[in-house]
Amino acid sequence: MLDTESLRHLLTSVAAGQLSPNEALDTLRQLNSETVDDFARVDHHRALRTGFPEVIWGKDKTASQIAQIMKAQRERGGGNQAIMATRVEPDTYAEIQTQILGTQYFELARICAIPAQSMIRLPGRIGVLTAGTSDLPVAEEAAVTAELSGFHIERLWDVGVAGIHRLLDNREVLERADVLIVVAGMEGALPSVVGGMAQCPVIAVPTSIGYGASFGGLAALLGMLNSCSAGIGVVNIDNGFGAAILAGQMLRMAQRLQA
Repeated sequence: MLDTESLRHLLTSVAAGQLSPNEALDTLRQLNSETVDDFARVDHHRALRTGFPEVIWGKDKTASQIAQIMKAQRERGGGNQAIMATRVEPDTYAEIQTQILGTQYFELARICAIPAQSMIRLPGRIGVLTAGTSDLPVAEEAAVTAELSGFHIERLWDVGVAGIHRLLDNREVLERADVLIVVAGMEGALPSVVGGMAQCPVIAVPTSIGYGASFGGLAALLGMLNSCSAGIGVVNIDNGFGAAILAGQMLRMAQRLQA
């Protein structure tokens, strides 16, 4: 944690010309974590380093643990960024909302969040597509994560290759997007089709949806990794959150290059 004396020394060094403001900022990026009780160490400067704040993995944590971490983040965050916990079940959220005010729950995405008080809307449009309705929880995890981060989202559900005309009838969604997140289970073919039609990067998300030979999403994962379409990146099985953060990083870097 960045204590008062360390901060005073850092600021004194800048004032004396021993450190430039940019060098001081680089130092600050590596500091400032906070211990919460005896179970967590909150990284308050992750957004400073990476552009996105630390997000709580809610599965296997108690409601009390999640609430304590969220309180610590809110006290230090200033309200400019959303506070999120992923993979939170409804009964866990019911307990969380009794302990911390201002939380919202996105049931399909299983995300518990305190939205930013003054969110900065970021440029760029992320399209989120699913092959089937069963892929929606993973897709919504991606969509809600990106929305809470400040990006504009366009959703297109149930356009898998079994009825490819449904995708072709909505080709304008592909054309409008700056990054596409494509979520599919079974054989995982949809990202390959989209990759052959879209001019923007495609992030493929395999899901664990499918019959026995899909091996819990492994078949979709391998199909996406072996895609013959160029410009496709693949994240782990059911990792909608990771896909959203990757899409956000792409858009942020594109904005920096234009500056």
